[in-house]
Amino acid sequence: MASTTTASIYDTITNQIIAVLERGTDAFSLPWHRSTAPLSRPMNAATGKAYRGVNVLALWASAEAQDFGHGLWATYRQWQSLGAQVRKGEKASPIVFYKVLDKRDDDQAEKRDSSTRIFAQASHVFNASQVEGYALPEVPDCEDFDPILQADSFVAGTGASVRIHGDSAHYTPSTDTITMPDRERFFATASGSAAQNWYATLLHELVHWSGADHRLARTFGKRFGDDAYAMEELVAELGSAFLCGDLGLSASPRPDHASYLASWLKVLKADNRAIFTAASAAAKAAEFLSSD
Repeated sequence: MASTTTASIYDTITNQIIAVLERGTDAFSLPWHRSTAPLSRPMNAATGKAYRGVNVLALWASAEAQDFGHGLWATYRQWQSLGAQVRKGEKASPIVFYKVLDKRDDDQAEKRDSSTRIFAQASHVFNASQVEGYALPEVPDCEDFDPILQADSFVAGTGASVRIHGDSAHYTPSTDTITMPDRERFFATASGSAAQNWYATLLHELVHWSGADHRLARTFGKRFGDDAYAMEELVAELGSAFLCGDLGLSASPRPDHASYLASWLKVLKADNRAIFTAASAAAKAAEFLSSD
């Protein structure tokens, strides 16, 4: 098989995500928004490990585009090792992973320092819905799992100051405080209960909180210019989605979600690495919040 260049890997995954976003704000729905079933990060069926970074978003987008109902993925050979067979004609979904190599003359490698380079390499996986001969693991009844208590414990563990007041959700850098509306202002939607929607919004604001100067000091500076705000909102939305996946929550779109869509598309179309930057920053935020 011909090698895939780093640039084409970025293009393939970015274009896949753009295609989902361009379905329009009226119908916009990513998998963590569309179902009352608990969200989970895409997982490799053979290794049992969850995918990370931009691969989470890429596989969610692929699942949305192809209407897959399962979050298990594996390569062609991995499915065979599990006694399953990918159905003829099924299309693989691209993911990307990185290797650290010794310095060499290779235009596909990105320079890390004077002696090493990071090499992006493409791989292709198939969803459990695309194979035969694989018995899906039983999923616990959603009603037997209370995500609210787990979310309460998670939020308390971050040490963030959360103020319940007013009718808007926001993070205020000057006071290092998160403000959330009263829980009674939230209502159940097709994508989640009122409590689930409240916590999903709080997780969004927690990601903003993680970017403070004395924490992750997250800034996109001159690279994104006027689009830096849209990038930060994209990071917060992705980070919230990642955390919802870790906590087993279902999430709903923020009321202002659609208004960011045009800005996100502008950023992604202008820079084929923007989604990688955002996903990486979101993953770092999720890991930071989970480790506090």
